[in-house]
Amino acid sequence: MARVPTAVMNLIHRFPRLPQALTRRHRSGTRPPAGPALALTPGARPRPWVRALGLVAVVLLGAWLGLLVVGNVRVPVGPMNTTMTLRPSFTGGTKINVSPLGALQLDSHIAPVRLDVNVDQLDPERSRALVDHPERLSGLQDEVTEDIARGTADLAVRSCVAVVTGAATLGLLVYRRPRRALAAGGLALGLLAASGGTAYATWNPDSVLEPKFSGLLSSAPSLVGDARSIVTEFDVYQQELARLVTNVTKLYDATSTLPVYQPDPTTIRVLHVSDIHLNPASWKIIASLVEQYRVDVIVDSGDTMDHGTAAENGFLDPVEDLGAPYVWVRGNHDSLVTQRYLDRMRNVHVLDDGRARTIAGLRFAGIGDPQFTPDRTQRTGAEQSQELAGARLASAMRDQKRAGTPVDVAVVHEPSAAREVDGTVPLVLSGHIHREDTEVMRYGTRLRVEGSTGGSGLRAIEGKYPDPIETSILYFDRDTKRLQAWDSIELGGLGLTTAEVSRHLPEENQPGADSSPSPSGSSPGASSGPPSATPSRPRS
Repeated sequence: MARVPTAVMNLIHRFPRLPQALTRRHRSGTRPPAGPALALTPGARPRPWVRALGLVAVVLLGAWLGLLVVGNVRVPVGPMNTTMTLRPSFTGGTKINVSPLGALQLDSHIAPVRLDVNVDQLDPERSRALVDHPERLSGLQDEVTEDIARGTADLAVRSCVAVVTGAATLGLLVYRRPRRALAAGGLALGLLAASGGTAYATWNPDSVLEPKFSGLLSSAPSLVGDARSIVTEFDVYQQELARLVTNVTKLYDATSTLPVYQPDPTTIRVLHVSDIHLNPASWKIIASLVEQYRVDVIVDSGDTMDHGTAAENGFLDPVEDLGAPYVWVRGNHDSLVTQRYLDRMRNVHVLDDGRARTIAGLRFAGIGDPQFTPDRTQRTGAEQSQELAGARLASAMRDQKRAGTPVDVAVVHEPSAAREVDGTVPLVLSGHIHREDTEVMRYGTRLRVEGSTGGSGLRAIEGKYPDPIETSILYFDRDTKRLQAWDSIELGGLGLTTAEVSRHLPEENQPGADSSPSPSGSSPGASSGPPSATPSRPRS
């Protein structure tokens, strides 16, 4: 049984004094002196809204104490022993805690209560029975469903009792009147019923398809040290960060259940990185992800460098040893010197001027950023130059399509250039803005903007909090070349050791959606491409 905090008990002991002060006015028949509305003096009678507010406070506090003390049930789910609990929450949802590995969060419902499921341990006998009788695995899913349903029903009953009892008991302690205590219990039951109804109305069973897994490498702080140690022992830091992402992705793969889409050998896996900005830790993380996810090709949408000087070229040397082909386009912090250096490297494919390359079964085309602004200046006509570059790329891809070799993925640096290829390719990748985003544009092309895989480089330390390191794994069908799903990966910035992996599905792969997109990659009902006079489109 959980302990009630001392501060809460002190608050409870003070509550009985309040109703006594509030009833003195009724006995004395005197009016309160002029003053603030909330000032309670001897002989003062509170206004109705003050009494109502006090009752609501008593109900909420009592309900919370009731849930805290007895509002949980122990439920065997398959071979696991779990504890289910309802907790007050502003956002709702379900949180599955797999201690000490991490937690799985699902946007299962929107209500002021959250369902917490703690996986306590595996039951040895039930686990051994499954191993000895593998034929029972076929019925395990139904068994788990029944266990969860039974546990949820028990939790609902216990929570009702806990909430009503807690609110009524606290109401009796505060008001010393049975009628007020019953009113508090009834109000608590009504609030719980309303919360349950809201949760039922907003219940999303498909939330399991897009889970969010979070974990913490508990030994990392002691191994990495403080900020000063990170500066002096940066190699240790980047190795620990790489180990962190490896461990978290393994746990994610082992503990999440994604019934609609599971990567298989027929899947092409693309690692999308962008805006590394000379962060040497990025190479360790990329190499770790290539090995962990068995990546077929890496796509870098630019700003690998910070100033594009020849002195920085040595930073690019690890690219040859990352374990997968490297597709690259020039960003506004990358120079032609940078581009020529990469173009001479083994296993690197530089995209520019719309020329198409087929790598790992996918046909890529891209164009370098027309601007070179390592000092972050804003030049006149920058937006127009981006639009012109995007239009050149779109024209080249239309020629490819007429030749019978359509492009599967376009790559640019800035989203403003990416918008010009809408309708000519199923997917376009970009970066530049240092935050992840995705949208389906007007003519059906999906735009995927990657965050900074370098955590914004040296600029990570300019703000109050370090920028996160962001990247993603894109899954393509080997036959259709269409995007099937993607995993967004976010690591804590400089000095932090948190990691989060979340699964996302395109709209056409959601349950109940039409699974046969149009050949051009456009959404159903959209035209196969923009007309000759392209209308204006909103800019990011």
